[in-house]
Amino acid sequence: MLITNLSLSFYLSPTYIGDVKDFNKVFLTTLYSLVFIMGFIGNGLVVCVLVKHRNQSNLTDICLFNLALSDLLFVFTLPFYSHNARVGQWTFGDFMCRLISGSHHIGFFSSIFFMVVMTLERYMIIVHAHRVARYRTKRAAIILTVLVWMLSLFVSLPDFIFIKAIEEESKGVECDYPEESKVWERYSLFTINVLGLIIPLLVMVGCYSTIIPMLLSMRTAKKHRIVKLIICIVLAFFLLWAPYNISLFLEFLQKRGIIPDDETWYKNIRLSKTVTEALAYTHCCLNPIIYAFVGEKFMRRALQLLKKLMPGYSRDLTDSSFRRSSVMSRGSEITSSFKL
Repeated sequence: MLITNLSLSFYLSPTYIGDVKDFNKVFLTTLYSLVFIMGFIGNGLVVCVLVKHRNQSNLTDICLFNLALSDLLFVFTLPFYSHNARVGQWTFGDFMCRLISGSHHIGFFSSIFFMVVMTLERYMIIVHAHRVARYRTKRAAIILTVLVWMLSLFVSLPDFIFIKAIEEESKGVECDYPEESKVWERYSLFTINVLGLIIPLLVMVGCYSTIIPMLLSMRTAKKHRIVKLIICIVLAFFLLWAPYNISLFLEFLQKRGIIPDDETWYKNIRLSKTVTEALAYTHCCLNPIIYAFVGEKFMRRALQLLKKLMPGYSRDLTDSSFRRSSVMSRGSEITSSFKL
């Protein structure tokens, strides 16, 4: 995309750049710090609980464990971006620029891919229970896990290879694609939109639209609670990530000259991208709540772990306080897949 010199002078004017940096300094620094703290605590607890009960783990537990690891990798990069927003430029050098950017995208894609795997697993358990029972082994789970991490690494490779710490006269040092590698910026936009939103959303909607009618037709205990959980999973994913992807696409259209590139449009899109990106990152804090803490089995394990870590914690954690019965054996199997 070619930008006119007049428009460029507007975009890089000291007043405008100062406004954006001041906003980022407060908003991004605060939100990234909160997401890091909450994401570290929530996902860290998930990892600790699942490691402690690793001998009782199944395919769902292994996927949940790797989902938590993905989110931890993702949140570990946020302090660097928080510092970048606070000081207004990248100060960690070229190597860390590549490492943090690549790790950030690996955490992003692996987290979404493991959510897709968990969705497909639930679909197979409920719709094709008898066919897939013998394939739900730890060996199959490990192979699937390795494939997901390899795919995430492969998709994120351009960040490790092409992104650099670039010094610009008006903006200072930025961690970005240099001009000769801007084609990979379009690749990044494509993968984030297609692999990070469109395909996962289609998989979720397709699988859960089949699962929900089957659940409602069964005498499964708490089927309405499970249906609400499914709706929350899809809505949380869509509402948090879709605005960010739309902002990225609008920014791309502006760079291509398809929509106006005057100062007002540029400012609005930049602010929209900043706000929606920060809000989308909060999804890694919600994953432990949506996928783990709503489950009775996991909650029981988590409370037992907290009781050991905090001797003064006196809440009654007997199994009987968490057990719930199911009317049918098939219903019990389905419900357990959502109880984790």
